[in-house]
Amino acid sequence: MTTVYKIVPEPLWRAAEAAGVFAGASIDLQDGYIHFSTAEQARETAARHFAGVTGLLLVAIDGDALGAALKWEVSRGGALFPHLYAPLSTSDALWVRDLPLGDDGLHVFPDAMA
Repeated sequence: MTTVYKIVPEPLWRAAEAAGVFAGASIDLQDGYIHFSTAEQARETAARHFAGVTGLLLVAIDGDALGAALKWEVSRGGALFPHLYAPLSTSDALWVRDLPLGDDGLHVFPDAMA
């Protein structure tokens, strides 16, 4: 199984859970796909795009279950990033965890992220 991760403000994810579908955050809607990260990319994504932001969740998704709508595309530094070209059913979440800030100002990722 290939697990991909989405960092999302808690109110946005909770609204998506109520609707049963996550269409994406504003950047996703602007770009036309939902941005995900791998476990190796998530910390840099948090530092680059969510520095100092509280009230975030980390959502783990089975990337294999997303089928052909999940594309691996070259992004920063030539790395392949997972992008979903479809809405995400919230039932596809393997787990959802808080993504708090640590004393050092960096986000503290859960041990369950492997």
